[in-house]
Amino acid sequence: MFREEYPVYLFTGFLESGKTSFVNETLSDPKFFKPGDRTLLLLCEEGEVEPDPSVFASPEVYVEIIDDKSRFNPDKLEALRRKHKANRILLEYNGMWLISDLFASVPRSWVIYQIMNFADANTIEVYNANMRNLVVDKLSFCELTVFNRCSPETDTDALHKLVRGVSRRTDIIYESSDGSFVFDEIEDPLPFDVNADIIEIANRDYALWYRDLADSMESYDTKKVTFIGQATKNDKLKPDEFVIGRQIMTCCADDITYSGLLCENGGKNIEKGEWYRISAHISVKHCPLYGKVGPVLVGVKAEKCDAPEEIVTTFY
Repeated sequence: MFREEYPVYLFTGFLESGKTSFVNETLSDPKFFKPGDRTLLLLCEEGEVEPDPSVFASPEVYVEIIDDKSRFNPDKLEALRRKHKANRILLEYNGMWLISDLFASVPRSWVIYQIMNFADANTIEVYNANMRNLVVDKLSFCELTVFNRCSPETDTDALHKLVRGVSRRTDIIYESSDGSFVFDEIEDPLPFDVNADIIEIANRDYALWYRDLADSMESYDTKKVTFIGQATKNDKLKPDEFVIGRQIMTCCADDITYSGLLCENGGKNIEKGEWYRISAHISVKHCPLYGKVGPVLVGVKAEKCDAPEEIVTTFY
């Protein structure tokens, strides 16, 4: 049965990060509208700048506020959409709420089309120092991050590193107070050679490689790799299978996660919890353990070794 879908344009960032100013600019552009558009503008917090209907290029924009997280649920959200017969949604999300909670709370018919993150260049490093989990949460999902209120003194290299410590895919814009902006064009060469006959992953680079492998799986298909990891096994695996990986910390000790890859062979003599230097080819295919297509290590050779000095690896 056909189910109508409603596009959601999601704007994230902390209070006073420039979300509403951008929304006002967007809704003042006639090119953003086409005949029949009815837009629900949903605000999850109130800042100093308010939506300004007087500048909107269409009268068919309906503003609602949900700043109580307990009311941010599928029934309430869909009721607001139906109230205004909206066929698209602009959503300014509360910077103190997790994006994962949003994904679990929007109606099934609401489809996230675009995620843009906004940050004040003068305060984001303070937020990062004190609430890094929330900063990482926003950067992990967005397609574009806009650092506004930039000045000639702004350390764009530091802002670039802040973003790239979380995501290599996010585009970055630096916007000045006068409205001018520049795109981030700093190149980020990987610390390993993906075109080498054997891709050698240093201990400190496992997290970066694991993320790049997830982002660019097809480019690694059939490539040979070598790295050190900690082995694990469970009842879901066949006798000759095991998983090899490392503990990865994204932002703090509370989010350390074991991130590993399935090895299809060589597991009969593998001891759970021990460290091994792995040499194998990567095969991208559907894997029952993952429940989807993913990188599987085949032709595995495992040599027992000492644990690295740093057990936990990070992105920065």
